[in-house]
Amino acid sequence: MGASLSSQAEACLRSPVLSAGTFSDPISAGMAPPGEPGPLAFDDGEDLAALEELDEAKLLHSLSGRFQQQRIYTYIGDILIAMNPFQSLPLYEKPVSEKYQNYDKGTLPPHIFAIADRAYQAMLGRLATGPQNQCIVISGESGAGKTESTKLLLQHIMHLCKGNSQLEQQILQVNPLLEAFGNAQTVMNDNSSRFGKYIQLRFQRNTVRGAKLSEYLLEKSRVVQQDAGERNFHVFYYMFAGLTAEEREMYGLLDPSLYRYISGWFRAEVVADCWKHKYWEMRNALDMVGFQEQEQVDMQAILAGVLSLGNVTFQAQEHNGAVKVSEASTGWLKAAAGQFGVQEEELLKCLICKVSVTRGEQIQRFHTQQQAEDARDSIAKKAYGRVFGWIVHKINELLAESVDPEVELKEIGILDIFGFENFVVNRFEQLCINLANEQLQQFFNYHIFQLEQAVYQEEGLPWETITFNNNKPILDLFLAKPLGLLSLLDEQSAFPQATDKTFVDKLNSTFKGNSHFQPCRGPVLGFSIIHYAGKVLPGAADNFNSTRKQSVGAQFRHSLSVLMERMYSANPHFVRCIKPNSRKEPGVIDSQVVLEQLRYNGLLETIRIRRNGFAWRPSFEEFAERYRILLIKPDVPLTRESCLEILQSTELKDWRCGKSRLFFKYWHQELLAKSMEHLEKAAIIIQKTYKAFCCRKSYQELVAEHRAREKQLQEEAERERNRQLKLESQAQRTVTSPVPVPRRKRPQPLPRCQAGADSLSQPPVPRPRSKLTESTPFDNFLRSRPCPVLGTERQAGEEEEMRQMKRGATLRWFRDTQAQKVMQDNGAFPGWLHGMISRREAENLLMEKPLGCFLVRISQSRPGYTLSYRAKSRCRHYMIEMQPNARYVILGEDRAHTSLTDLVQYHRTMGIQPFMETLTMPCEQKGDGDSDYEELKFHTLALCPADGEKQPQKEQAGLNGLPAVRHIQHVGAATVLEHMHFKKSKNCQEQQPSPGKEGAELSPHEAGVARHVFPRLYPSIRLAMWEIQQFSADPLNGSSATLPLKPQH
Repeated sequence: MGASLSSQAEACLRSPVLSAGTFSDPISAGMAPPGEPGPLAFDDGEDLAALEELDEAKLLHSLSGRFQQQRIYTYIGDILIAMNPFQSLPLYEKPVSEKYQNYDKGTLPPHIFAIADRAYQAMLGRLATGPQNQCIVISGESGAGKTESTKLLLQHIMHLCKGNSQLEQQILQVNPLLEAFGNAQTVMNDNSSRFGKYIQLRFQRNTVRGAKLSEYLLEKSRVVQQDAGERNFHVFYYMFAGLTAEEREMYGLLDPSLYRYISGWFRAEVVADCWKHKYWEMRNALDMVGFQEQEQVDMQAILAGVLSLGNVTFQAQEHNGAVKVSEASTGWLKAAAGQFGVQEEELLKCLICKVSVTRGEQIQRFHTQQQAEDARDSIAKKAYGRVFGWIVHKINELLAESVDPEVELKEIGILDIFGFENFVVNRFEQLCINLANEQLQQFFNYHIFQLEQAVYQEEGLPWETITFNNNKPILDLFLAKPLGLLSLLDEQSAFPQATDKTFVDKLNSTFKGNSHFQPCRGPVLGFSIIHYAGKVLPGAADNFNSTRKQSVGAQFRHSLSVLMERMYSANPHFVRCIKPNSRKEPGVIDSQVVLEQLRYNGLLETIRIRRNGFAWRPSFEEFAERYRILLIKPDVPLTRESCLEILQSTELKDWRCGKSRLFFKYWHQELLAKSMEHLEKAAIIIQKTYKAFCCRKSYQELVAEHRAREKQLQEEAERERNRQLKLESQAQRTVTSPVPVPRRKRPQPLPRCQAGADSLSQPPVPRPRSKLTESTPFDNFLRSRPCPVLGTERQAGEEEEMRQMKRGATLRWFRDTQAQKVMQDNGAFPGWLHGMISRREAENLLMEKPLGCFLVRISQSRPGYTLSYRAKSRCRHYMIEMQPNARYVILGEDRAHTSLTDLVQYHRTMGIQPFMETLTMPCEQKGDGDSDYEELKFHTLALCPADGEKQPQKEQAGLNGLPAVRHIQHVGAATVLEHMHFKKSKNCQEQQPSPGKEGAELSPHEAGVARHVFPRLYPSIRLAMWEIQQFSADPLNGSSATLPLKPQH
């Protein structure tokens, strides 16, 4: 792309900011309503590759015009351009998602869902190529919307699966979890990813079977230092906003303004409320993915230890020059040791000295004050990095596929990695981040420009070469061996006397004359790298010493090469994110900012090669193997002639034939897919017609056989009648004396029992389940004997035995793990729990109930529950699963609950997906007659004491308490659950705080968090908190007020 602008582009830049109007009133501003396409006042299309005129001004004008009408997505052939609107738009609801499902590209506007659908269909082999792995590469500057695009891609891919499994919801909850621990606010982005991730979704046919997450280069330096206008990782602020006073006391957390690592960023009440909501979302994500309660507690304790460690300060000792922990921070050291779960002496030794072993002898070297502070920050960064790495490892364990290793799985990979960054102070992390973006740009250039144009030359196609900005020299500057920048960094790290100055001098001498490397002039210690996106000055001072300790250069280079190897082995799809302005303002376009991104991304050249080039280039063998069915003849050879014959039978235009392969435009794949789909539909019609013919012929044969048998029987009956008539006529001719014949007895009716016994062999009469459901023959007849069929009695017995085994296993599961959890405060089961009843019995109970009535029943075939709900025209049944971490989830929902009661209470105010129906009134037990609860009673209960005996008072128990058996009154055969009482154990009463202690009613979101059971506070943490408060309250230390335990927002 030329360096100078055309006259039209210069005119655009004279007014650099283009407002998209006021989004609160889009109609008055001449805009389309949100989500609705409006009339374009300029010659524009949804595919920039179809533009008749192509220059910078036309490209900028087209994107700006679409953005003004809230059309944030635009195609360049099969590449998607996404502009960040910096606001929520109604473009991602379920009806929109339903449209982008195996759809025709020309019928719907560009959308991020279209890329997800294309990758999914290509993975299944429904497009031009056969089934193969796919990858979606999302690139752009920091703040361009890459993280949100990743979440939308995952959302739509999970919608396309429609496997209705909890795994899909778990995968969707990974993003909010990682955002809390890996994202932070920067000057460029309020939710910037400070790490890179590659999500691999594993599929068996069209169903997701597992997922794997790879993370790259977490910016750990942010834990201990943030520049002006930036914050630490989100999770620290979420904890202070979301934890209750008792929980903060347990973790040893004081007022957030005391902590050096996050000081000054906990003020606005509105922001704190948002952080509180985010904390609940993070805890729910941990529950949904499958983290155990104790694991979550340990995680947060370590994070609290990181904050406490940051407040440890040092002072020099006068007699020997060594350092010691200052008197003001001894309490912080004690608190950090307790929160980390280590001895205080061991932690102190790591901070103030270094121990080395030489010839079996330990040598102890004390740190200077600066070295001690560096050691403190290094431990904090390492601890946080270990927590983050463990979270990723645990996610991979919980989401791993559970299939036969021999089963071949296809995958879709989604890359969401940090964007190009250029701050006032650029550290080693920024150098690695920009290197990763250089690799992504090289990956894009390779697939879009290099590979394509090289094939044109090899195949002898007439082609005018398109020049592009090749960034391979920059990659060589970083990655070449042995004289690349990272190799020189590893080399200098091996020298004990190396410093920042020696490292910079080595770079200046090695890369002298390199056009992408510029040494800094004057006394400034540093250098500049000319990236494809601009010039960046990495900060050299005070960075080299810390970098050599971490030794991350070689590790990052290796992980980056593994990532690129995975991506090169898959079929790529590209999403290029554009940031409309640098101020994060909705509805505003800064033309200079947009134009710079269009330039260094090479979008103008991309449009040219997509318009003139051939994006799909299959070999003759691949094409003939895939599309020989279009010739509708057998044994088609995989040759060039067959390919030409296939293409002549279609209406494709503008394709080319090379020496060994064919060349197609990007839209040809959809046209060929339509032709294949037409033949598939025709094949289905042929199969349907053939099967109908076969069935009709078989039916006619059966009818003819039946008629022949009837005719034969009629003939036999006629012969028998004639024979009887002949015998009677002969008997009349013979004269004999009459013989008395005994009178026949009147037949007596059979006894009722006998008739009933005979009726057992008759099949049951089909009848509907209830008035609310459609009649289905032989459904839900739990106690009726099926019609005996010859040879199936043994199989029926085995099935009945299997049902009884499952029933018994479920009863044991309820007795061992659920009975004490379902109890209410008074020791009785809730009235909406109806025991182990069938689906039909539940529908009969709800038949005459009002809308919104519900009950919960224990499953008969699996450990779990079913929620039966009285809807408007029918009953709905929702499966309730219990996860391995003891959380209750309605299948398909995105929220986990600590108890069954919490689940019911939550959905009294929040609707159940997808119909968003709320629970209004429980279907209470009546307690008359025998029921299926008898077996539950014998498993869990005994008879109650005599009348008049005083019952012990009940208190609410925690989840870890085991109930003692309590007697109940046995009146007749009534065994309803509401009369099943339990005695709480003493340990449970001690662990559960008394109700109403907070004095405020909790919201449904808070209820799940507030019911979590936490271990006791470490005595060392409590003592440390007391010491910190006492020191802060000492008048000699400049403070006379005791620090409150509750953070002041």
